[in-house]
Amino acid sequence: MSVWDDVAGQPEVVAQLRGAAQDPSAMTHAWLFTGPPGSGRSTAARAFAAALQCERDGEPGCGRCHACRTVLAGSHADVEVVATEKLSIGVDDVRVLVQRAARRPSSGPWRVVLVEDADRFTEHSANTLLKSIEEPPPRTVWLLCAPSPEDMVTTIQSRCRPVRLRVPSVDDVAALLVRRDGIDPTMAAHAARAAQSHVGLARRLARDEGARLRRRQVLQLALEVTGVGDAVVRAGELVEVASEEAAAATAERDAVERAALLRSLGAEAAGALPPALRSQVRALEDDQKKRATRSRRDALDRSLVDLSSLYRDVLVVQLGATVELVNAELATEVAAMARRTAPEQTLARLDAVGRARTRIAANVNPLLAVEAMALALRP
Repeated sequence: MSVWDDVAGQPEVVAQLRGAAQDPSAMTHAWLFTGPPGSGRSTAARAFAAALQCERDGEPGCGRCHACRTVLAGSHADVEVVATEKLSIGVDDVRVLVQRAARRPSSGPWRVVLVEDADRFTEHSANTLLKSIEEPPPRTVWLLCAPSPEDMVTTIQSRCRPVRLRVPSVDDVAALLVRRDGIDPTMAAHAARAAQSHVGLARRLARDEGARLRRRQVLQLALEVTGVGDAVVRAGELVEVASEEAAAATAERDAVERAALLRSLGAEAAGALPPALRSQVRALEDDQKKRATRSRRDALDRSLVDLSSLYRDVLVVQLGATVELVNAELATEVAAMARRTAPEQTLARLDAVGRARTRIAANVNPLLAVEAMALALRP
């Protein structure tokens, strides 16, 4: 066992990071991990953080020592992990990070600051971070994760050493699910293929029947839209399914956080909250609303990616390509749709889904964006 075991399908990246952890002369103060969603950016960054703190000489990232275990568990005193669930990382949050990054490590050789969603820095917060990256304390390392280098402001991008991850293969992701999570090999292969090698989504699909059913509902949109009325109805259903997915992922956590806050305030059994405590509860609720907004947007985007996968399969059949279908269980429906339409129509539908994703990311009303998309998907 080592910390690198969960970095699926990235042998070059593992070799690069392992070498840097072994050789101090190969180290640098800032790293930028980039790769498509599900490629394992955060996993690779956490593994690297563990290797930097590893207590075993000659075997950085052993996975067995106290330092490795605590880093992976998120409890190491010298490793700060930032995984925002808001739409952006504000300047106040960055100022706190910069202050913490300036401290000397307390037990390990490095103070590591790992930002999983560095693409969510606002322009102001990125400028606040810049000075710390330009002139870091001698034992501080910044690990920033983003989908692509272009998602970061140029001044920060140019000061980081790049670590580029690719989409792992379906076989690599399936093998990881079997080895790490004990998933049945057949289910692991199905989930990895349906998730298009997104490790996190594959794990959820493999373990959550509800997630698999919701995905099937999304794919039905493409199979059942025949007219304007159908398009409007199915668009509403798609947005509703995404909202249900987001609610399922956040509702339990919201309740736990609220109960923990009330318990810490000594107001767990209180009926009406005293005025002095209401502001703290209101602040928590505001944070939860922001998280819910992002969660709904992310869930809807995942649904649109699933929808794209169906049209991708249709195009594969139309062009006679010898690659595996993402939605192999719908091979009959895919073949029927491929016969009814031309490749040009399929490409236009893929473009419509892409436009909807772009509009939603730009804060267009999700229902309006999806309705416009659904109208473009009609035969």
